[in-house]
Amino acid sequence: MKHEIVEKKVALMGALIAAVISIGGLVEITPLYMQRSVVEPSPGVKPYSALALEGRDVYVREGCYNCHSQMVRPLPAETERYGHYSLAGETVYDHPFQFGSKRTGPDLARVGGRYTDEWHRVHLINPRDVVPESNMPGFPWLAERKLDPAATQAKMQALQKIGVPYTAQEIEEASAAVGDRTEMDALIAYMQGLKFLGAPANSSAKGQQ
Repeated sequence: MKHEIVEKKVALMGALIAAVISIGGLVEITPLYMQRSVVEPSPGVKPYSALALEGRDVYVREGCYNCHSQMVRPLPAETERYGHYSLAGETVYDHPFQFGSKRTGPDLARVGGRYTDEWHRVHLINPRDVVPESNMPGFPWLAERKLDPAATQAKMQALQKIGVPYTAQEIEEASAAVGDRTEMDALIAYMQGLKFLGAPANSSAKGQQ
């Protein structure tokens, strides 16, 4: 039988498996690129400010994504706690996105505006000062490290080349925006921007610690 021929030839079977997976992947993925909700920013979503962009890099460098996801799933248990479920259009300017699935700590997709800047500052220096049961490590050194304005401009120029709509003026003003600011300032600015600008009034998160 024909299937016996395929099963007895490992190379042929491997090639056919790869072909089937590729076709299946294209059938599922290609239509997504045609949907505006996937490739265009959601209402109110803008590129990160210079300071928030630096904060995002600090977030990635320190491995925050190892314990915190940024993807609220459309399940009642998640939307009741964290807020409106995540949309693809919220992450069009994320390179790379921070969806994740590991939650040693809470999801941070909607953390922006929940707490004051000072709360975040204390929490980052010593989490147990505000959340006694927290097992999160402290990051006090972020308050001592200054940002590099020249590096910020270079990052924005690189992102502009791959489609992030930074203007020449925004890039020019980046140095002044991050000048004399610390990595902690930047990280707090990034987290304060993590919110769903179009979320319905009754979708606010509950109980995030």
